[in-house]
Amino acid sequence: MMRIDVLSLFPGSFNGILESSMVARAIAQKALRVDITDFRSYAANKHRQVDDYAFGGFAGMVVQAEPVYAALAELLEKDWAPVVYFTPQGRPLSQPILEYYATLPRVILLCGHYKELDQRLRDIAVCDEISLGDYVLSGGEIPALAFIDGVARLLPGVLGDSNSAETDSFSAGSTGLGFPCYTRPETWLEQSVPAVLREGNHKKIKQWAEDASHRLTRTRRPNLKK
Repeated sequence: MMRIDVLSLFPGSFNGILESSMVARAIAQKALRVDITDFRSYAANKHRQVDDYAFGGFAGMVVQAEPVYAALAELLEKDWAPVVYFTPQGRPLSQPILEYYATLPRVILLCGHYKELDQRLRDIAVCDEISLGDYVLSGGEIPALAFIDGVARLLPGVLGDSNSAETDSFSAGSTGLGFPCYTRPETWLEQSVPAVLREGNHKKIKQWAEDASHRLTRTRRPNLKK
């Protein structure tokens, strides 16, 4: 079983996804365990405040190092695990990153908030910094949700057909972006499923899928080297 610990100021943000779709299935199958910790509870002051003004007079509040460090110290007391921090300054989240973390027994996800997290804690405790994309969100909860969902579906036995994940866009087994998919009925609004997909010739079907994937990749994501 893989274990994901999440440190967040807003633990309620995770309720929906933990009870839905592949994440819920992974948890039910005991392939995944997710524990959420509110690091506000580790604040030493009576108001449970975890943010303060930035040195230098910069705009925005900064998450203090002490409460997050105390929470991490407790989580890491018995077993070590890599700490992933979500920040616009991190490397872009990608399928290979998810595939790597899906092989590990445990990972700790750190969700920042406000302007940033005190750099000193990042320097001594964070192993990896990841960004969901070239935009700014209010906190790390949405990137963490994306990470959990992306990892959960890669765990053994979670997907009904493991080959499905191997041919997804960006996966190691893909030829680029995914190919178009169709289902019943064969004709809908006077549009028909491509004939090659209905003829049962698996060699031709495979070639069609590869050609369609290459076309989409060239037109939409030419930067992908597939």
